[in-house]
Formats: sequence, C-alpha cells, structure tokens
Amino acid sequence: MRAGLGPEDRELLLRLLRLPTAGPLETGPGGPRPRLREALAEYARAAGAIGFRTVHHGCAEPAELDRDDVPAPVREALGTPGFLADQPSLVLRLGPALPKARTVMFNVHLDTVAGEQPAGFDGARFRGRGAIDAKGPAVALLAGVRAARALRPAIGRDVAVLVQAVAGEEGGAMGVLGTRPLVERGFTGRLNVFCEPTRLRFLPRSTAAMTARVVVDGDGAVDDRPGTGHNASVLLGFLAQHLGRALDPHAAAGAVCLAGLHTGTLHNRVYGTGSLLLNLSYASAAAGRALERAVREALDDGLAAFTAAFGGTALFGRTAAEARAVTRLEWRKRGLPVLDDRDPWGHALLRSAGIEPWPPGEPAFTCDAIWMAGVADACAVVLGPGDLAANRAHADGEYARADELDAFAAGAARLLTAFTDDVNGGP
Repeated sequence: MRAGLGPEDRELLLRLLRLPTAGPLETGPGGPRPRLREALAEYARAAGAIGFRTVHHGCAEPAELDRDDVPAPVREALGTPGFLADQPSLVLRLGPALPKARTVMFNVHLDTVAGEQPAGFDGARFRGRGAIDAKGPAVALLAGVRAARALRPAIGRDVAVLVQAVAGEEGGAMGVLGTRPLVERGFTGRLNVFCEPTRLRFLPRSTAAMTARVVVDGDGAVDDRPGTGHNASVLLGFLAQHLGRALDPHAAAGAVCLAGLHTGTLHNRVYGTGSLLLNLSYASAAAGRALERAVREALDDGLAAFTAAFGGTALFGRTAAEARAVTRLEWRKRGLPVLDDRDPWGHALLRSAGIEPWPPGEPAFTCDAIWMAGVADACAVVLGPGDLAANRAHADGEYARADELDAFAAGAARLLTAFTDDVNGGP
C-alpha cells in the first residue's frame, strides 16, 4: 500500500513547522502569541482536499475549566487576555454523522513546547519544533486517510473519520482546554487513536501526572547576620535530597521527577522564601493516591530530619526550630484520570492491521488519551511514528525521518481499511 507523504504533504508540514504554536503556558507571561489559528487553517484546507469538513472550531468555555482536576496554572491563566482565544481546537469530519460504531477518531495536537528551531527538510529528515510531536504525525495521518479512501470508497460513506486537531496538550495543560471538552461533547468513535510517538506500536495505556510544590515562606536576612533569618536554600536543598531518596522506590511504578528549586540569585543575602517542584506520574488511580500519601509522609519525615540535623547550629538554628511553621505542601495538579484500555475487539483489529502492541513491561507515558478513560463502547490507544527520546521531542534538534512518517501513513491506512472491512463485513 502506497501511503507516503507526497510533495504537497511535505510542503504542508514545512508550513506548519514554520508557524510557532507554543501555547502561553510554555512561553510564559509576555511571550509571543501562538499562531495556532493559522496552523489550524492550513491543516483544515489540506484536509478539505480529501473531503473533510469542519464541524467544530472554537475554544473551551471558562465554565468547562471550573473543575478541581484542572491544573492550577490553567486556572490562574484564565484571566489573562487572549489565553483561551489564542488556543482554539478543531474537529474535522469525513463522511456523515454516523453512529459511534461506524466512526474512527484520530487526535493530533498542533501546539508544541517552547523553543523555536529552524524548519527544514534535507530529503531524509524534517527538522523543527513539532516535527515528531506532533505536526509530522498530523500530516502523515492525512496521507494515510487519503490512501485508505482510495482503497475503500466506503470510507466517508459507510464509515466516518473524525480528526481532533487540538491545542493545550503541552505546557502542563494536560488536555483540559483542548481534548477533554471535545471528548465530553461526544467527538469520539468506536476506535480512538491519539497520535504520539510510539515507534508504530499501539499503546493502550496512558499515565497521568500530578505536580507538588514545597513552599518555604519565611524571613530573609542580610549576609552579615545570616542566622537571624530562615534559610530557604538550605532547607529546600535538604528536603530535595530527602524526598528524592524517600520517593525513589516509587520510580519503578511511574516517573518521579524532582524539578525546579528556586530561592534567589544573589550571593550576599539569605533567602527566606523559595519553592521546590515535583512532577509525579502514576498508572492507576490507586497508585496516584499512594504516591500522594508518600509525598506527604516523606515531607513530614524530612522536616523532622532537618530539625534534628540543624537544631542548635549558629547559622540554621532558627530555620530548624521553625521549619514546620514556614513550610507547606501545595498541589498544582492532581486528580487526573489514567487510561488502561482492555478492549479485545480493538486490540485484535490493530493486530490485524499489522500494528504490534506496546511491550507490557515498557513504561507508558502521559498524553491526552487519559480523557478517554471511562468512555463507554470505545477503544482508545496511543499510536504514532518515532520515539519521544530518540527523535528529541521537547529538546533541541527535534526531527522526524521521512520514512517514519511514511510508515505511519501506511499504518493509519491499513487500520482504516481494517476497520471498514470489519464494520461492513468484508471489503
């Protein structure tokens, strides 16, 4: 089956790569506005040539984000002018509004992490921000749909294809302003494929993540009298090491990331305030609750150990004596669902299309597929070209090989033809 990217597909991908689409949670206050509307318009025009039509184009409503499972950075940014308006999402439909049993949904995200990179194609590799995560897969998907439709005219007649092209996947938004509202509005199918790098293996699981912040809010001091203040640098540095050791056993079940530690930048003062961030992923709701308890207990033990180690010292005696009073734990993100799809029909269909499963012992990762958890009569998997680490997604030098994108287009075409034959009872 010939389903690779043609010249027009390659030009589309280069145009998308040249459009900066990192959202405001990535670029920060005062950062450039994302050009997502332009990217979505380019994508919709290309999809229209295949027969897709736009059935939704808009932003999440503020009321949809007034929920406990919405990450704190999203809630805090809602009052920023243009925050939602600059992050629209798109739903394209090929074919009539058929029942879910005759519908396949693909989800692609056109927002990226921050950090502009020159876009280019050298004949073998596409380079640029979003090349593999996930503008490249988004374009390859259209090539796959086009090839499948040429083989099965029933696609677009007896079988409908939905494409969610979303914002808000990156930046810690966790899909709450892009994918989740679309899923809850019913833009789903019997088979639902989230296009993320998996080396063309279908991954039926997606972890969720929670973010904790340890905050020290004490009194600073001048360098001539350092013992008179609370030394947040020493306290948080101690707690970072203690938490790292205490939470290390949980790393076998999910990612435990001790991230940013910040107090200040000057050499001639004691900083009394600061924070330490932890990002923690989990593969089940029970594991998430256990990890949350472990963080609280480890922090409590760490404060006790700090008091014992530094009590009575000249420089840190006050910090040790009042460590509990000036330290608190905040949750910036928690309570998100996890995906653990066990649909035997969907998994058998994927195998019949020549798509192998993700190895059971290999850890999953977090993506917007979590919002399919609990959706009835639906199989949801993660599937895409390349590898997050090997293709340098989220890092300098991100790339996608042309043959990887071609292979994903062919895989998507095989999957659509297999689905069509299944629901129609044969070719």
